[in-house]
Amino acid sequence: MPDYRHDLQFGVFITPVASQADAVVELARLADVVGLDIVSFQDHPYQAKFLDTWTLLSVIAAQTTNVRVAPNVANLPLRPPIVLAKSAASLDILSGGRVELGLGAGAFWDGIVAAGGKRLTPRQSVDALDEAIDVIRGVWSDGGPRPLHPIEIWLGAYKPRMLRLTGTKADGWVPSQAYVELEQLPDMNARIDEAAVDAGRQPEDIRRLFNINGGGASREWAEQLAQLTLSTGISAYILAASAGDEIRRFAEEVAPAVRELVADARGAARAPAPGPVVFENTPLTATPTSAQPSSAWDESTRPTGPERDPSRTYSPREQAVGQHLIDVHDALRGELTQLRDLVEQVAAGTSNAAAVRSYINRMTIRQNNWTLGTFCETYCRTVTSHHTLEDRSVFPHLRRSDAALGAVIDRLEEEHEQIAEMLERVDGALVALVASEADGIDRVERAMDLLTSALLSHFSYEERELVEPLARHGFY
Repeated sequence: MPDYRHDLQFGVFITPVASQADAVVELARLADVVGLDIVSFQDHPYQAKFLDTWTLLSVIAAQTTNVRVAPNVANLPLRPPIVLAKSAASLDILSGGRVELGLGAGAFWDGIVAAGGKRLTPRQSVDALDEAIDVIRGVWSDGGPRPLHPIEIWLGAYKPRMLRLTGTKADGWVPSQAYVELEQLPDMNARIDEAAVDAGRQPEDIRRLFNINGGGASREWAEQLAQLTLSTGISAYILAASAGDEIRRFAEEVAPAVRELVADARGAARAPAPGPVVFENTPLTATPTSAQPSSAWDESTRPTGPERDPSRTYSPREQAVGQHLIDVHDALRGELTQLRDLVEQVAAGTSNAAAVRSYINRMTIRQNNWTLGTFCETYCRTVTSHHTLEDRSVFPHLRRSDAALGAVIDRLEEEHEQIAEMLERVDGALVALVASEADGIDRVERAMDLLTSALLSHFSYEERELVEPLARHGFY
């Protein structure tokens, strides 16, 4: 069975026990801080001891920055497709595009009937799910609101008809280790692949996720998961977790090791022999809305790290570690450009509204201001989270690995603090704008100019000094 070569993702599956609500939320927040990709919850509305899944997902989305949230899986017999589509799209908008949708045809039918649902035969339940997928996607494309990003639909599937439906219409397959033997995965995968091809799709169009239980020693566990990826194409592992230590070990020990093993295997299968790696500073540009200082900091005051060994070569895996920092920065640069574009739109809209003085335009202005505020808040949290992860994990590791980097890391940490203050200025300027203060948009533009200069300069400096050390020492 092929490796579909999807990027690897890792997440958690937390039991939504109402009597432990604070702990449930804290575990989800921990998953966000330690860098996991997904936080998910089962959905059993008839279970009196459980929190409502969609209410819980909304709270988690509001208290996290980077993780995607998903029902794993939504109980379709008690979630009307139109309402489910609108709920998912609404939360996707409010969370900055961080929602995926796991769907199930239904189980525990006595509980479903007791909660007001209709008992369906297995055939009827699959037919209902088939129809629901079309309804949900129709709402997202035509009925509104539109999701902020293309929400993936994952199916919890085990039987032949459900597997065929997965290959025909779904974006992902999410079985659970508790209900399937590992030796069954290749045959189930083959059914999905065959259905995908029959529907004119490619097998790699469907991501393979797996709800897993805890493993043994971290290295052995990682080797098992890596082998599953390479032999069955599973690329997202969602751990059933009830304690912070489990989540930390999964995120800090198991996930990096799985990524390393899979990257090595994939690289050996397709990459030429590595030559000397050349790390170059990425050219950075900005399009300011007004005059912008060339740099927020005096470049001559920035310390530099140790000289690099020109004869040193790096494997593809080692190069990927340094490249990851650039990739994260590139994403933040792209979002910074979007944020500046929004500022320009609001500035232009405010001027037009003052001239036209129409009610519709005034409502448009309010919506634009709200959109800007939501995007700015999300971006500010993302930058802060990125810097927090560096300060708490990456920088201490590099400091231990190479004492000669100490002055550079000290300077980067100082710049993190100053950037945090600049983010606060943007937020304060936005508050003034929404409050209709006379110089509101001017304050936003000035604050954005300073933030843009600071971030672009900071990213460039950090890449220049840390990409090569990260290739040598890794992130952890």
